[in-house]
Amino acid sequence: MADTPSKEAWSSRLGVILAVAGSAVGLGNFLRFPGLAAQYGGGAFMIAYFISLLLLGIPIGWAEWTMGRRGGLAGFHSSPGIFYSIVKHPLGKYLGLFGFIVPVMVYMYYVYIEAWCLGYALNAAMGTFSEPGVNFGEFFTKFTGAGQDGASIQFGLHDVGIFVLLVYVFNFYFIYRGINKGVELVCKWAMPILILIALLILGRVLTLGTPDLAKPEQSVINGLGYMWNPKEISTGLKNPQLWLAAAGQIFFSLSVGFGAIITYASYLRRKDDVVLSGLTAASANEFCEVGLGGLITVPAAFVFLGAAGIVGQGTFALGFNVLPYVFSQMPAGAFFATIFFLLLFLAAVTSSLSMLQPGIAFFEEGLGLGRKQAMMFLGLLTAIGTSLVWWFSKDLKALDTIDFWVGTVCIFIGGAALIIVFGWVIGIDRGFDEAHEGAEMRIPRFYKPIMKYITPLYLGVIFVMFILANVFGWNFSFAEPKFAPTGYITDLVGPNHSNSARMTFGFIVITIIFICMMIKLAGKRWDAARNGGNKS
Repeated sequence: MADTPSKEAWSSRLGVILAVAGSAVGLGNFLRFPGLAAQYGGGAFMIAYFISLLLLGIPIGWAEWTMGRRGGLAGFHSSPGIFYSIVKHPLGKYLGLFGFIVPVMVYMYYVYIEAWCLGYALNAAMGTFSEPGVNFGEFFTKFTGAGQDGASIQFGLHDVGIFVLLVYVFNFYFIYRGINKGVELVCKWAMPILILIALLILGRVLTLGTPDLAKPEQSVINGLGYMWNPKEISTGLKNPQLWLAAAGQIFFSLSVGFGAIITYASYLRRKDDVVLSGLTAASANEFCEVGLGGLITVPAAFVFLGAAGIVGQGTFALGFNVLPYVFSQMPAGAFFATIFFLLLFLAAVTSSLSMLQPGIAFFEEGLGLGRKQAMMFLGLLTAIGTSLVWWFSKDLKALDTIDFWVGTVCIFIGGAALIIVFGWVIGIDRGFDEAHEGAEMRIPRFYKPIMKYITPLYLGVIFVMFILANVFGWNFSFAEPKFAPTGYITDLVGPNHSNSARMTFGFIVITIIFICMMIKLAGKRWDAARNGGNKS
């Protein structure tokens, strides 16, 4: 395996760490994680969360960093190309499908949410949320078009339309500039600013005290206790849904199996460290998630609304309904609301850029397109998907459909492909040797059996349980098992099916078939180059 110079490379180790951390740090850190931790009882959830981090997140992350660098040294920067170079079988390249489908299709709805964040930041700055009598639930419904299909195709300050166009142009401008002048530049600025804003908001939250003296129980101390105090740990750990939520959050948060890390790592040189860099990037994400997100969102909501205002709130309701109200009750609330949604926007930008690079890399090396042509091709594909999400906005049905089937199911499958190839195709001993080239720390030896046996087994059990619960509606009972297909199934085949869900699912299937055809063409091109003694 010879080193193959790449046209693109990271300018520094800090740059790649910030970029990988940026791909992981997103809305899940500040909205999804706090909501899940509160819902499943703080202490019990955190035990399952850290077990999943140690057995799933960090091992798969190390495998992904190592495989990405190995593929880059062979001259490949896309997930299909990297799997093609590692798995010496005609079907091997198709394992890389998930490293394309997941980031590109998640981008199709993530950019829509990114536009919400920018729109909310501007509305907060303009004083919209400080107006007397504003109904934040109604504002969210109108802004996002959740009340009716097509309702969000509007372009005023209180509509998402103009913000979708702005963030689309912003993302593709910087992805066109490449790894060094685009992705790395944005992450080097966005990540420190993001953390500074989070620390500023955290300082304000921790000094809220007891805003309403008539409700002494709603203090910031009790809010922190509601978030972090152990609550019925033994009972909570017996809840399978808690383990599913914790494992899902690790995948969602760290972006392992997502396709971004393997692509970013492919631009490293042979002696560039992947072990410490991978651990550092994961640690940066955990700091933002546990150390910042976990101390901001739920305590802030608790002191103004109490536990009743948090329980049962989904990610979007907590972030875009509850928190605007919370900020409106604070002194200088408009300022803190503005910078909070700016924080979310910056987190979303660094993530969305990481979703575009895997697609660009595949179109460049798989189809032989120049960067401008690859960007136009990817722009057209993602524009079609985003248009579906944008138009079929009622109940956010199209968004939810892609998020479940691609952003959750396919991520699990992609993560499984990574760890199995690392442990069983490359081989765990050889994989460790490659990971340690240029490494500034060594992976503990006990991770060998973990990465070869425990991680795939744990991942398999979690995935089967997830499908049984979220697709077939299993009640988690062995004595009296009951199955009731969930909305993800009844939306597609039930008598009360959703045309929006059907069309979106059809689009997912068509896109997967199309990309498989592209991978087949790319494979022929790579085979021809291999047989000719060089890669074109």
